[in-house]
Amino acid sequence: MRQFTLLAAVAAVALTTGTVAQAEPGGCLKYGAAGAVGGHLVNHGVLGAVGGCVTGMYRRHEYRKEAKQKAALYNKEHPGAKGTYQEKATAYDVEHSTTPGKLTSENPAQQEGAKAPTQENAQF
Repeated sequence: MRQFTLLAAVAAVALTTGTVAQAEPGGCLKYGAAGAVGGHLVNHGVLGAVGGCVTGMYRRHEYRKEAKQKAALYNKEHPGAKGTYQEKATAYDVEHSTTPGKLTSENPAQQEGAKAPTQENAQF
């Protein structure tokens, strides 16, 4: 019976983590399952599941908050644009070459207000 339960738990984790990656981070179920497995290894499965669930909810909350900020910036640039805040955040990422999960670009030359050095304003 114990082996069957362990096999069922492993199958459930494999099915939840083996699916196609979504745009949003895991959430309570995915992080909770990973936390339960990690907690089980140190004999604290329930504590690991609760910690994983809380972490997953926080990560998803932060992702959605940033997506709404990007959608608001996209609305300022394109008034009257239609679509969900997730679609607008993706469009903002594409236009401004940002990576999902980071509001600013990694290349400082592409950020607003930053100018590429030209021959006139280059300092030697």
